[in-house]
Amino acid sequence: MLDLILKNGRIVDGTGNPWFAGDVAIQGNKIVAVGQIHEEAAHVIDVQKQVIAPGFIDGHCHSDLMIFDYPHSEIKMRQGVTTEVVGNCGLAPAPFVPAQAELLQSYVQPVLGQTKWAWPWETVAQYIDAVAGSHPSEHMATYVAHGALRIAVMGFANRPATSQEIAMMKQILEEGLKAGAIGLSIGLLYAPGSYTSKEEIAELCSVLPAYNGLFSTHIRGEGNNLLPSVQEVIWIAERAGVSLHISHLKAAGKRNWGQIVDALELIEDARARGMDVTCDVYPYNAGSTSLTTILPPWVLEGGIEKVLEVLRDPAMRARIREELSHEQLTWDNLVCSTGWQSVFLSAMHTETNRHLEGKHIAEISELRGQHPADCMMDLLLEEEGRISIVYFHMSDDDVKQVVAYDKSLIASDSLTCDTGKPHPRLYGTFPRVFAKFVREHRVLTLEQAVRKVTSFPVQRFKLGMRGLIVPGYIADVTVFNPDTIQDHATFEEPRLYPDGIPHVVVNGKITLSHGEHTHAREGIFIRAQHCCRH
Repeated sequence: MLDLILKNGRIVDGTGNPWFAGDVAIQGNKIVAVGQIHEEAAHVIDVQKQVIAPGFIDGHCHSDLMIFDYPHSEIKMRQGVTTEVVGNCGLAPAPFVPAQAELLQSYVQPVLGQTKWAWPWETVAQYIDAVAGSHPSEHMATYVAHGALRIAVMGFANRPATSQEIAMMKQILEEGLKAGAIGLSIGLLYAPGSYTSKEEIAELCSVLPAYNGLFSTHIRGEGNNLLPSVQEVIWIAERAGVSLHISHLKAAGKRNWGQIVDALELIEDARARGMDVTCDVYPYNAGSTSLTTILPPWVLEGGIEKVLEVLRDPAMRARIREELSHEQLTWDNLVCSTGWQSVFLSAMHTETNRHLEGKHIAEISELRGQHPADCMMDLLLEEEGRISIVYFHMSDDDVKQVVAYDKSLIASDSLTCDTGKPHPRLYGTFPRVFAKFVREHRVLTLEQAVRKVTSFPVQRFKLGMRGLIVPGYIADVTVFNPDTIQDHATFEEPRLYPDGIPHVVVNGKITLSHGEHTHAREGIFIRAQHCCRH
């Protein structure tokens, strides 16, 4: 007798091929048959011509710590997500050394959030074991994060790494790859990634080819410096001989809207030369990050405590205010081109300022009778630097261009947020793709959209035998109604679950049944299966 049969479905198998009518049979944690199935099973679910698809993969998110506090992962499970990839943008809670623990924690908390758990790890391998030991409802995979790597070896020093420091970073990177990390991620927009030259990064990336590791990057500039920044990471990947994945590709700031076409052409040109380059995108015209990213890069040297010292210095404040007032050549000053009214506070660290969540800096500065830059700096001081923001700086047309691009996959880039008004992508990314870009705007076909959230990310991130509805593959399955699937999370009310996803199967176990979590926790940590070339 079979364990489970999903009957009477429209099977969208993840390949991009047209859907076909049929059933899916599951035994243990594997798909064992696809087609017209007449055997008996312990559980039979008539899906009534809804779509049976592989479980969705969130290929770029920041749930590194949230998984410990919320191992049921209901926010993602309700979106049909069965696997998350973490360690992105150079931000991760490992590796670290005790002497730099406070630096790393203050660095990652505005994005990864705080957890009530102590960090019982130092290495990437120990972090992986800790996640596996939490028995989550979904699968997880990770990169080795460059920010954590550099902080462990040299803190927030704003200088080139010495040859000895590079050797130490390469050793720790290799240890992480051996433990099952899928590659190296870097956040070139964020300190200390922003302090790192392309030559230094290329040298670190020289470790990756032996493990077929992926180089993933938040590029150095997404606004005025978009095209040079794309060229930079292509140069790094070409020099190191590695595959490149560009995170959340966008053109930020009104003056740069439309340049996304040129960025995609750079990717196509690189691919024509034989380079393996892809990207991901989230289906919204606003991003989310820490308020400290508004500051000039030099302010971030030394970590958050040093930042707060700078913000207390009247002379330094005057310099910051002056630099934020005009365009910059070496870094993207997005408030100059987009305006303070585009910067919304999404989560505050203290109760004192909780009433400001959902308001933009221009509004708050007017209420306080301050210049917006001074208002921003005072808020950072009051909140000890721990403020998350939502930033409206993209064009809907540009977003459509990247969503439609056949070398882009869909990812949420969702940040952990226990309080406040998080970006609605945390609750709505995957249903939104099908509601807005398949059903409403017809930017993608149903089959194209499923491929972008299943087999494509599985292939890109080396996630094993999943991502397809094929006998012998892992039984990670999402059932959804293509006519009613709908995100409800908005910027005003971001904590709303979507509709239209009744059933999710993880590792062969029903984890979402008729829209309700079953408390099954069958997820594993997926260790990349590197083809070592030593």
